[in-house]
Amino acid sequence: MKIETNILTAVAVFLFLAAAVYGVWAQEPVGAVCLVLAGGLCGMIAAYFGFISRRLEPRPEDRKNAQPHEGAGVVGFFSPWSYWPVFVAFAVAVIAFALPFYAMWFVAIGVVMLIIGVAGWLFEYYVGL
Repeated sequence: MKIETNILTAVAVFLFLAAAVYGVWAQEPVGAVCLVLAGGLCGMIAAYFGFISRRLEPRPEDRKNAQPHEGAGVVGFFSPWSYWPVFVAFAVAVIAFALPFYAMWFVAIGVVMLIIGVAGWLFEYYVGL
């Protein structure tokens, strides 16, 4: 987690510096405010990762003397032939298409599709215990 903390801290510092330069150079406050807020969000995530990294034991990525085989192993289970992500993407596309036209009935259909898709994706391999 130390690598992620360092990366996000560097991004936050860059965004704050970019906000200062942009605010002085462009004389436009909205962009500077957006850059400051983005830097603040990166800083909050970096602080969270920093607190978490103190509680966890160092991963192989965090140690200088780690060997490549220490990071090997099962990453997780990924469903190879699942159609639920496609259904969820279609539901989000329906919502994104309906919002600019303010078609709330179409947004409602998309939200119902999204709930069904996320539930199907979540319980895809649930067999009941």
